[in-house]
Amino acid sequence: RLILAHKQSTSGRLRFLRLAHGVVAFGPLPARAELLADAPATLAHHPAAYLRAAEDRLGLPAGGLALETDFRAAVRCAGERIEVRLASFTSTDPPFAQARALGGEFIAITEASGAPPLEMELLRLAYTVMLG
Repeated sequence: RLILAHKQSTSGRLRFLRLAHGVVAFGPLPARAELLADAPATLAHHPAAYLRAAEDRLGLPAGGLALETDFRAAVRCAGERIEVRLASFTSTDPPFAQARALGGEFIAITEASGAPPLEMELLRLAYTVMLG
């Protein structure tokens, strides 16, 4: 799963892509999922495949997303471990049209209030990585 963010290079404004189901692309996390406090698994799928699939889904060119390697999280639900990674859009401006085509929008973290607590915690972690 991916959290998708855009940091404006000139102003530092940070926005996250929120889809109809939430901020984790491209499907909701299970309702009873919990954030794991332990270190992420050492064996995981290579994120390049996720990035390419996300670029295709969003209609972005190759290289339209970059992995933020300082962010790695995992959640667990019913014994299943789900890795969550953070990717940023490489364009100068967020791809608003592509987001709208998927029923999404770009939001500031403050606009995510009311999201499930797990999503808020993942956004907080992503925010810390993106802005320090």
